[in-house]
Amino acid sequence: MKAALIYIAAVLLGNLTATAFIPFPVFGQVAVGTLIFGITFTQRDRMHNAGGRRFVYKVIGVTALLTLALLTSAAYGWGMPLTEWFRAQGWNWLADSTVSLAESGPRVFVASMLAIVIAEAADTEIYHRLRKRSWAMRVLSSNSVSVPMDSVLFNIVAFAGIFEPMLLAQIIFGEIVIKYTISAIYAAVPREAELPAVKEAA
Repeated sequence: MKAALIYIAAVLLGNLTATAFIPFPVFGQVAVGTLIFGITFTQRDRMHNAGGRRFVYKVIGVTALLTLALLTSAAYGWGMPLTEWFRAQGWNWLADSTVSLAESGPRVFVASMLAIVIAEAADTEIYHRLRKRSWAMRVLSSNSVSVPMDSVLFNIVAFAGIFEPMLLAQIIFGEIVIKYTISAIYAAVPREAELPAVKEAA
């Protein structure tokens, strides 16, 4: 359950900061959510180890519903009061992100749902097929597919027509590199390297 709670929290926080861009070396600018989402891919694999494939899909479903609630409430509920509070604290970048999230909530939600359902499902199936391999092989192989898929799907659906094509391509490339790097580092935690292969047979 702990693995699932960490996954859900990371996805929600990643969505909340998906429109908050910060300067980043080499790649120009990267969404704060990208740095957080890098954790979710490996965390999904940990969740798989803890409860199996069926458990993963159940948690993905719950996460999708919570994401819908988060983005809907940002647009119609706490978005404006929170924005004003952020500005009062001097956190203008976060206030701007909240405004942007509220304005583009439906589009960000659709983008997020596609990324979660398609990319996370691909990650789950690849990881499951490699369940008898080493932890590193399972994580790096599944993430090598799901990370690019997630980055391309989310950014095109969420930001195509908003950002110039060249900037959008730069953002996608930067996200792929950063997410994969973070997911690999997160997978290198010693205790995870000792986990046995997934026990679920189907």
